[in-house]
Amino acid sequence: MKPIINHFTDNDLYSFTCMYYILQKYPRAETEYQFFDRNHTCYPAGFDQLLREQLNHLSQVAITDEECAFMTRTFPFLPYWFINVFLRGYRFHPNEVTITQDEEGHLDIRIKGKWWSTIMWEMPILSIISELMHTLNGDTDKYDDQAEYEKSLQKGRRMWQGGLTLGDMGTRRRFSFAHQERVLDALIQSYAEVKEQTGGKCGRFTGTSNVYFAMKKGIPCLGTMSHQCISFEEIVSGVFECNYNVMNKWSEVYDGNVGIFLYDCFGDHVFFSNLSKRMAMTFSGLRIDSGVEEEQVDLIVEKYKQLGIDPMTKQAVFSNGLNIDRALEIHRYCQGKITDSFGIGTHLTCDITGCKPMNIVVKLIRGRITESREWHHCVKLSCDKGKTLGDPQKCNYLLSVLNQ
Repeated sequence: MKPIINHFTDNDLYSFTCMYYILQKYPRAETEYQFFDRNHTCYPAGFDQLLREQLNHLSQVAITDEECAFMTRTFPFLPYWFINVFLRGYRFHPNEVTITQDEEGHLDIRIKGKWWSTIMWEMPILSIISELMHTLNGDTDKYDDQAEYEKSLQKGRRMWQGGLTLGDMGTRRRFSFAHQERVLDALIQSYAEVKEQTGGKCGRFTGTSNVYFAMKKGIPCLGTMSHQCISFEEIVSGVFECNYNVMNKWSEVYDGNVGIFLYDCFGDHVFFSNLSKRMAMTFSGLRIDSGVEEEQVDLIVEKYKQLGIDPMTKQAVFSNGLNIDRALEIHRYCQGKITDSFGIGTHLTCDITGCKPMNIVVKLIRGRITESREWHHCVKLSCDKGKTLGDPQKCNYLLSVLNQ
């Protein structure tokens, strides 16, 4: 089968921002990740071998001059040496990934190695699995390009006419590389149409989290950080201080850039209980990735007001499995409370007629500060119980400590 990933930057921006953060703060750290399929999919016999073939191909994928030039020009918060020296020398090492498939077809995938290296595997593994399954299921053969393009155009028109500030975050569970490109083309076209029709009095297209497509389409690239930064920090400084310490370290690395903080790794209470005014002022906003969005907005607005900060000067970014109807509801709720924006993934890049999207993730499960230290379980509790992942005993312990 032909390679699915052919471009080094066919990856989300946060993979690169987190990699640079790790190199600065935990350059010797080692981690282990695990693949989770929330639908408990039984994959076809031999799927593990097809996946291994795709991952082996990635060892030949390297950053190009064009990609280096784009990243240097577009991301001034990432230093020249990181892009033009370090990333030029980076190669995927397939031996970091183990894949097994049981008799029922369930996959067990683990990624283990230096944290700065293993962090790059999440997006390629997920997008490869998704596209492989849609191909093997025959979904690709039934794909109607014009009909799906028109559907994406209609979505875009609704978003911009409804006043949404929104970007694509759909790389990980996309139908295919080709379809994600078509979706972006439709969003670009629909935004231009609505902007012209309304004289600019409409929503705003914020681009894509995919670095390669941002480069090829000439659109903004969005993204900041990942839950794993906080999940790892918990094994270093404990559950009560991990959010604050990551905020502090992230701000030291990025000096106010890439300033949207993902706060829900251990629920909202532990985050808001020690959010200082200095940190709230340092970060331009918060990303809401779990919980009931309206309730989270109220908590955020109240906290900013307690700190003497005008919430309208801050941004709430919503990204929790949204569709357009839900995004429009949230947008209306935020009016006059806080500045809102949205990242939508699967609903844009895998909403294909007659096709069931995958529900898959890759999450950090263990870590250690250096190769000579002991391993510790890394977990994620979230504000949604369905998103809790990691060692059950540790999850239960932390929940009891947090009185959740």
